[in-house]
Amino acid sequence: MKNYSLLKVFIEPDVEKEVLMQKAKSKSAEPTVYYSKGEFDMCLDAQVLHEDLKVELDRICPECGEKYPHFKNYCPECLVTLKKITDTVDVKTIENTPKIDFKGDNSYSNILTGECFRIIDEFEFSMDDFNGIIRSIKSQAFKNLDNLTGENSIDLDSLEVLDRVFAIAKSFTKVEYKSYGGELGYFEFDRIYVDDRQRKSLQITTLIHELTHFLIHEILVHVTCKILNTDKNRHIESVITYILSHSNFNSLVDEYAAHTVEGRFTIFGYQDYSSFLALQKEMDGEESDIAKVIGNSFAIFIKNLLEGFIDWDLREDIKEQFLSDTIEKPDYRQLSLENCNRLSEEGFMKAIWLILTEGLQNADEEVIKSYLNEFEN
Repeated sequence: MKNYSLLKVFIEPDVEKEVLMQKAKSKSAEPTVYYSKGEFDMCLDAQVLHEDLKVELDRICPECGEKYPHFKNYCPECLVTLKKITDTVDVKTIENTPKIDFKGDNSYSNILTGECFRIIDEFEFSMDDFNGIIRSIKSQAFKNLDNLTGENSIDLDSLEVLDRVFAIAKSFTKVEYKSYGGELGYFEFDRIYVDDRQRKSLQITTLIHELTHFLIHEILVHVTCKILNTDKNRHIESVITYILSHSNFNSLVDEYAAHTVEGRFTIFGYQDYSSFLALQKEMDGEESDIAKVIGNSFAIFIKNLLEGFIDWDLREDIKEQFLSDTIEKPDYRQLSLENCNRLSEEGFMKAIWLILTEGLQNADEEVIKSYLNEFEN
């Protein structure tokens, strides 16, 4: 397990989660869905008001794009029937290129150099820097969501639940459907793929799971850019892809965090840690325990970030979607895989330092070049 065993001294209880789990276990009647506190510091105003009439313009001409209030039925210029704004576009087919950038004073085209290794190893990076990165990613994604809904005349609140989650995911990265292969979905390079043969509830949790993989990758890219004071670029993205995918330990951290965040938005009793369990077979017990603690520490920040987008109303709608299309009985056994330990702030910083430094020491430049080609194609 190399240096990761040193992190054991920084493990502390996730008190909030322990309390919630004890409450859930104490109730013997209907299973309870419990939530941690979300962030409500940012919100969207989905209503567009007419400047004169002050009424909602929720209908649009499919020919000229002029917007009208709900009591209008046709466009007098085009003489065609008006459509509800959200009926005019399929969120899943929107072509989008969301931007989440990091700007620095330097511009490294290759960070696999002695100078960059030295700077990253010195790790002049704090918890305040980390929180600033989380806020920056969240803020840019909200702006992307505003652009996506505005440019496509979408009323987010009137969309069905799957389309709302799709729109949120597309505010972070590209999302596409697939209809082949055995995976429910996956994140690869700069986009998420979701299998459209799944039930809607499983498409929702798959989107959240893969979005977590994207966010862990994006966070580590921004951390690296912050330390090096450099612009975000494809080479750094390729290096972080390598670090996360070519270490069994880092892959386990990544997978545990994704399952934990997914489980937070899944109805109680339908949590799933299957891909984590498959990877765990290759680890000994101590390695697995440390990986779960690091993964849970990442998951706490990502859950809080996503709760700004997936608010209480949308969470209730996700629950209803599960209840409407799920036929299996709930299975509470996988809840035992939920981890009630997290790293202290100092320990979490050391974990990120270890992930980056050990990953760079073992970097295969040829593999990273192949990733760079994939990003650029």
